[in-house]
Amino acid sequence: MKSIPLKSVPLKPLLFGLLALAVVGAGAAVAYVTLIDVKELRYPTQARLRGGVPRAATAELQARGVALNSGLTCQDMPGWTKEKLRVACTGQAAGNKRVQVIATGEESTRDHYYTILVDGRPVVENAHCLGPDCKVKE
Repeated sequence: MKSIPLKSVPLKPLLFGLLALAVVGAGAAVAYVTLIDVKELRYPTQARLRGGVPRAATAELQARGVALNSGLTCQDMPGWTKEKLRVACTGQAAGNKRVQVIATGEESTRDHYYTILVDGRPVVENAHCLGPDCKVKE
C-alpha cells in the first residue's frame, strides 16, 4: 500500500472542515437542549400536584393489587416553595393498613419523585411517575 506524502494533503481546508464540523455539532447540541428537550413538570404548581396525586397514586396502588378503603387526603408539606413542590397524602387500605404517599416536584430539574408506603413498607420508591401518568404523552 502506497502512502500519501504529508505535503500533498492540503491542511487549511482540512482544518476548516474540522472546525466547521465542531461548530455545527455544538450548535446542534445547544438546539437540542433548548428547543427539543422541553421536559416539563407534569404538575407545575403546588395546587396541581396536590390535586393530581390522589388519582395517580390510587391507580398505581390498584395496579399493584392494593385496594383503598377510602380516597387519599393530601396536604402541602412544610417548607414547600414554588421551585420545590412537596405534597403528603394519607389513606387507608384493606386490613386497616395505613397508606402514605410523598410526592415532590423540582423546578430546576423538572422532575417529579413519588414514594408510596403501605403499612410502613415501600411499594413505590422514588418513581418518576405513577399510574396513568406513566403513559407517554402523545
